[in-house]
Amino acid sequence: MAWGSDLGDARPEQPGGCYYLLPQARSANGYRLGFMIEQDRFARVDVDAVDIEAPGGGRVGMNAQDIDRLYAGRISKQPHKYVDGGQYLRIVDASGGPGVLLFETDAKGVVSSWRIGVPPQVDYVEGCS
Repeated sequence: MAWGSDLGDARPEQPGGCYYLLPQARSANGYRLGFMIEQDRFARVDVDAVDIEAPGGGRVGMNAQDIDRLYAGRISKQPHKYVDGGQYLRIVDASGGPGVLLFETDAKGVVSSWRIGVPPQVDYVEGCS
């Protein structure tokens, strides 16, 4: 209800299971963002849209150096599980909270998506799969 528009009628396969609520207005390339629910709690937001800014200023389409500058001193980097040369840029909450912001880059170091949420869900590489 807080979103203010239809998020579909997805439900978990099992009680407490993982699933996504997806805004029903889609772009030509599909859904621009999704809300992950697990254990009946909101766990993360996934964003694939260039026009939606992450907290701190990061966006899809920026390069890894821009992300390094915006979140200096808070980034841990890991190789991407499926993209050779790609990375996960994981940023912890500056105020010490449990939230994590995570950018995915392609092989050229360009941000292809980002997500924000709480562990362990924010670290699920394959979403709810």
